[in-house]
Amino acid sequence: MFIGIDLGTSEVKTLLLDEQHRILATHGVPLTVQRPQLLWSEQTPAAWWAAADQALQALAASQPEAMAQVKAIGLSGQMHGAVLLDGDDEVLRPAILWNDGRSAAQCAALEAALPELHAITGNLAMPGFTAPKLLWVREHEPELFRRTRCVLLPKDWLRLMLTGDKVSEMSDAAGTLWLDVARRDWSDEVLAACGLARDHMPRLVEGSAVSGTLKAELATRWGLPPGVVVAGGGGDNAASAVGIGAVRPGQGFVSLGTSGVIFLTNDRFRPNPASAMHAFCHALPGAWHQMSVMLSAASALRWMRETLGLDSEAQLLELVAKLSPAERAQAPIFLPYLSGERTPHNNPEAKGVLFGLTSLDDVGSIGYAVLEGISFGLKDGFASLGTAPGEVSRLSLVGGGARSALWAQLLASLLGVTLLTHEGGEAGGALGAARLAWLAAGGDLDTVCPMPPVKAVFEPDAAEAALLAPRYERFKGLYSKLF
Repeated sequence: MFIGIDLGTSEVKTLLLDEQHRILATHGVPLTVQRPQLLWSEQTPAAWWAAADQALQALAASQPEAMAQVKAIGLSGQMHGAVLLDGDDEVLRPAILWNDGRSAAQCAALEAALPELHAITGNLAMPGFTAPKLLWVREHEPELFRRTRCVLLPKDWLRLMLTGDKVSEMSDAAGTLWLDVARRDWSDEVLAACGLARDHMPRLVEGSAVSGTLKAELATRWGLPPGVVVAGGGGDNAASAVGIGAVRPGQGFVSLGTSGVIFLTNDRFRPNPASAMHAFCHALPGAWHQMSVMLSAASALRWMRETLGLDSEAQLLELVAKLSPAERAQAPIFLPYLSGERTPHNNPEAKGVLFGLTSLDDVGSIGYAVLEGISFGLKDGFASLGTAPGEVSRLSLVGGGARSALWAQLLASLLGVTLLTHEGGEAGGALGAARLAWLAAGGDLDTVCPMPPVKAVFEPDAAEAALLAPRYERFKGLYSKLF
């Protein structure tokens, strides 16, 4: 038995997996985000621990016999967050999250101070990354910066609570902007440019390696046997790739979660910082990945549903499905930059726009505009990966938005690739975390990481693609004129 713990932005999710690949139970506990100022996004680490404890207690209550057979725990989590600890491992301030945009000035300063930054990290300095957040703290909260003795990523702070060890792994560490991604080691040059050193960083392991052992008192609390090991784990997207079986070159997925992601596995480091694409380590040894990230995906659909006063996203999608192709062609154009944007614009100041409204527009046409605008943003991201024609012929589709066949078909036509949904695909990072735990306990890659059974296949539709093409050009032109 293996446990996956996924620390997301909106919930902590736990999953119990057996050696026949059966998901025996899952449990999620919601989280909230605090936004005390414009562009700020924060969470209190204590809320993560309370949610994780509650979720694990729920597994213990529903699956006591299985919990008594657990061999290992894996961790997955939201990337880039900054948890600052003092010399006694006490948290100094709320964690600054991945979608926080306050540090744009610090990004510019870091790139000016360290011209070799792109060569070392393979990425542009973006406000979402961890390093600029620490530069912001150094400038605006100097006393807290002086007291900082260690910086941990969100899931790695959970690991500290679980094991007492300060450890990170390559996929999440690559998102700090402090990692030499090709060498899979901390960069002394980038750390020094931020006023930090290796002493401020956790020890590094591979995601499939053992990082520590669960504290005895926690094993007792959750009905686990003694000696349960904790795997290195992975950043949320790398863990999701492990969960979906995207572990070899050319395999990948599209994720329709709070953010929107296109992920491709590589056997080598393939950076392209000029397009604001991410090039990170995978959660497996000897593997890397490319990733485009848009900050508002399914969250934009949720925002529109709440704004329109509808009960659910499903209700909104039902109204969208009733539109004819001609009605879709006349719908407004939506720029989905409600939280700024990463790939390909790297612009935290970008804003959401609903353009071209008329008196004929209703909930359905506005909902379609939002769905389409998110999809156009993903197409921008796909182009940034620089893949050759035909290099990628199919991708898995994961995340909450993958439940919509309408959205899946729209994306397949727009991207020009076959999209697959899978049984258990909604498990995401929690399943990948459990698989990484299995690997850490001695499992082999072929046994542990197959692609889950296919639920549905969506082939590109040439007629739909032809209708989308002029609207996509208007979408791109609108951004260039406004920002």
